[in-house]
Amino acid sequence: MELDLCRLDYTIVGLTSRNCMKLLPTTYLKEPQKVAVADKDGILQVFSIRKEDISLVFKTLPGSEISCLRLGGAIGTSTDKIFIALDSEVHGYTRKGKLFLTFDSCMTEPIVSMFVLENDLFLCGNHIYNHYRDCKEIGSYLCGDKIVDVIALHQEQTGRLISLIACEGRMIRVLEHGRVTLSMEIDSAPTVLFVFEQDEEKNVLFGTVDGRVGVLDIKNLQGFERWLVSNEKNSSSISCIDSYDLTGDGNKNIILGKQDGNIEIYNINISDSNDTSILIFQYNCNESVTAIQCGILNSKGLDEVLVSTYAGRIFSLTTEKIEKNVEKNEQGENMIFSADTAHKISKLRSEIEDLQRKVAKEREKYQSSTQSIFDEYSAIPLLAVNDSFILEKQNATYNLSIEVPTEIDNILLQSNVKVDLLDVEKNSAVVSYSDFSADSGNALLVTYRCQINTNRLEIKIRTIEGSSGIFQAYITPLVQPKCSRVCKYEVKPLSHHYRTHNIEHSNNLNVLTIKGSFSLAEIHAWIFKCIPEVPEKPQTSQPNDMNSLFFKSSFLETSLQCYYTKGLATFKSNNISTISIIKEFISNEATRKNIKVEFSIAIDDQTIDDVIKVLVPSLQKHQNFKRDLILLEALHELELSEADNVSSLTEKYKKLLEEESNLRNESNNNPDYLERLYGIVCDLYADYNKLKGINIKSQLPKLMTVLEEVNYKKLLDFFKAKNE
Repeated sequence: MELDLCRLDYTIVGLTSRNCMKLLPTTYLKEPQKVAVADKDGILQVFSIRKEDISLVFKTLPGSEISCLRLGGAIGTSTDKIFIALDSEVHGYTRKGKLFLTFDSCMTEPIVSMFVLENDLFLCGNHIYNHYRDCKEIGSYLCGDKIVDVIALHQEQTGRLISLIACEGRMIRVLEHGRVTLSMEIDSAPTVLFVFEQDEEKNVLFGTVDGRVGVLDIKNLQGFERWLVSNEKNSSSISCIDSYDLTGDGNKNIILGKQDGNIEIYNINISDSNDTSILIFQYNCNESVTAIQCGILNSKGLDEVLVSTYAGRIFSLTTEKIEKNVEKNEQGENMIFSADTAHKISKLRSEIEDLQRKVAKEREKYQSSTQSIFDEYSAIPLLAVNDSFILEKQNATYNLSIEVPTEIDNILLQSNVKVDLLDVEKNSAVVSYSDFSADSGNALLVTYRCQINTNRLEIKIRTIEGSSGIFQAYITPLVQPKCSRVCKYEVKPLSHHYRTHNIEHSNNLNVLTIKGSFSLAEIHAWIFKCIPEVPEKPQTSQPNDMNSLFFKSSFLETSLQCYYTKGLATFKSNNISTISIIKEFISNEATRKNIKVEFSIAIDDQTIDDVIKVLVPSLQKHQNFKRDLILLEALHELELSEADNVSSLTEKYKKLLEEESNLRNESNNNPDYLERLYGIVCDLYADYNKLKGINIKSQLPKLMTVLEEVNYKKLLDFFKAKNE
């Protein structure tokens, strides 16, 4: 079954954060609900919708940025109380706008996420978790990872109150009175938590940065249970989740809002562990979705999916047919608008004229005030940017997403480290590369000139391990006076690695041991600068306790184990190039800080066999791919010169011509991939011999000759020949 939903735009508010919008519950079933929405201007407003007209219930004055909005209520009462978090305070309002609570949490961090359950309040900053009951603190927890969301619920079997926090380090922790009772490891960083309720049963769902939805086993406290939605086509981060019976079959659907603007609705059967989710509706609004709520708003008895975006746009996807507002003639053709619609159009035109007059007045006021103060110079406000720089494990590339509340004129990309830019199908921007001198310090200068009505851009970036630097984006919006905002992204030496908790321990490992006079904070800072997804603080702050971190390479699937404490660090990997990069980086950092360190390396020759065994199939595949592209060029020449000969081609060549479009797309998506593989093999050979103290510069041309044959035995013999 597929849904047929139509879009209805309602209003625009200020920039919004996640969990910024809720629908207030009603006394009677199928009655229209009121909307509560908060924005970054500090404004909370509640309004109702009747025939697409907004009726404001109340609206607060601007203030500090509102980071979160939740609904709650005392035990046995309706959850129609509105709670907002701003800075370190929580304010509570009734549905009519009366302020009944002002609570200062005294947290040292601004509140990022919040949850309200009966008389309990759960507040989280980036690293601090606090639990309050009747505004009195009953538990707290300091988390080494960054906290992204929090929820709470009563366990069905025991009735005990537990809370869950989602952490960036691929971990979801269960807490009770501020104590961690269970740490659940997942293989992707969580972004949002959601309590799914159906038939008096509660399940905890979580969304991830790669667009998947998982289920947690809370009943038996066994941790991760299974993936409910495993979307391989769209790997954009999930920003919000809601559940509602939109199909009318008695089972709730789950509704997902994503960072790339996608809204997806799935049919699920959460009680059946073998059941797979079915996508029944998909819509893209081209703006990051910050909140989704399902209910009845505009028309009695008609369900809607209410959506808020980062830019503050509030719209719904409704089951109501919009075409009913257009009258038809006898032939069934659309002729004229109905009287109701014509009245709305007239009202909108008058509102636009009024807004134009206000804009002109404010522009004059702005120019006169800035010129008088700054002597003909205009004050430029800070441009708000919603951006992310996330590693996609499937193809070992980084996805850079940039969104601003206004139209983008152009984006200039500059980097002092070599990176490759890949084509993104959704982008309509015109790309132009600029030349630069070798001594300018630049490795990349590219300009993206955006088309009209573009306020969001996605860019795929491929990095090279072993090189590090800063990647910068200069964002110029289409506003006056002209201004630009620069955003910086760090490319780390081991940029292809991601953190994991489950790692296969192997006997074949290269081991790097470092001893010196460094402190725990210093060695942790070096690892933080070298490898992505390392927590800002060590897991344990005791100087004699051993910290451990585990990573995997998204490109080669090799592993890295890090064990470190004060004065001692051990790194284990089945890739000798990874060990070499760490050794070189820490050596440079220690020299820069004038700290004496000693290195000792134990090389396992078997790891060379393992890595080459992984690389050879990829080398063969992409060499065949390159050969096919050369054959295609030759076949096209044959087709142009001797058209009669095309029909006499063998089946192999005919099939090659049929698959040409797929081959061309693959070539555009992975430019210079074979050369990249060659570079990895050459680096592996160089690092293997460098750590043994052997100079092999004269052998690299011979290695390239061996690589052309792509024979596993010959390649392995070449590696071992110079070291026997």
